[in-house]
Amino acid sequence: MLKTKSVTGSLPKSSELSQWLNNKSLLLSSRLRGWNGILIEQYENSSTPQSEQELPAMLSHWLILPLHSGLLVHKCDERLHESIYQKGDSLLVPAGQSSYWRCQGSKSNQTELHIHLQTELIEQVAEASEIDPLQLELINRIGKQDLHLQNIAMLLFSELYSDGLMGQLYVESLTQALVIYLLRHYSGTPKIITSVDRKLTHAQLQQVFDYIHAHLDQNLSLMQIAKVINISPTYFASLFKRTTGIAPHQYIIQQRVEKAKSLLSKTDLSIKEIALEVGFSNHSHLTQQFKCLTGITPKQVRSLL
Repeated sequence: MLKTKSVTGSLPKSSELSQWLNNKSLLLSSRLRGWNGILIEQYENSSTPQSEQELPAMLSHWLILPLHSGLLVHKCDERLHESIYQKGDSLLVPAGQSSYWRCQGSKSNQTELHIHLQTELIEQVAEASEIDPLQLELINRIGKQDLHLQNIAMLLFSELYSDGLMGQLYVESLTQALVIYLLRHYSGTPKIITSVDRKLTHAQLQQVFDYIHAHLDQNLSLMQIAKVINISPTYFASLFKRTTGIAPHQYIIQQRVEKAKSLLSKTDLSIKEIALEVGFSNHSHLTQQFKCLTGITPKQVRSLL
């Protein structure tokens, strides 16, 4: 087990990864999307008889999710471990720990997801969950079948693949869900205990509501909203859900749909114009969320007026 208290640093640079992962081709990356504390990349393995890599310790936590099956040899605590991995398995290498990999070759190219998490992000989520970051430790896990972790990762990948369709706040919420899950299931720390009594005050909640309503047309982030009441983004997300019963990104979608309803009935704006006015990336995104919450589409609402 590796304690992270002595490890600080940023996400790995593209030049470092291309040097270390020279037998893989990068297909997609979130590097230029401005996502806070997380880097998600999809790689394709080269068709080689066998690949062998010895990688230096990284400054970020490294989560690998294979999207295929194969034979893997991995070194942990100076011992070699051989295992068969398959889709749904997870491989976690904590920050500050070097790693050695030897993978069986394949006739066809295979893909995998790589997720890097900043140590500072892990510490922020730990503090918001009342875990002492100085006692925080993540555990090296290889070949663990974890479909729940896979589901969170695939939601993040879908957002990357869709070019950020759901927005910054959605990515941040998924990232926090991922980190909390890792703390609960891949950590040697005690069980997370959060005080259920702590909530946002009425005044704080009203400030947040006012800010959100005034900036619905923007790609809001947790950092922007939390700054209004001077608390950390992670702690804000936790308190907001405890106070309202829903996550910040869910509340914002609800408010965007409500405003769209009003504009549909009170203006002659096109559905495309309304989508942009209330903060959706396009009219298809508005239609999808509108129907999900109301059961009908904006076009159907217009036809009933």
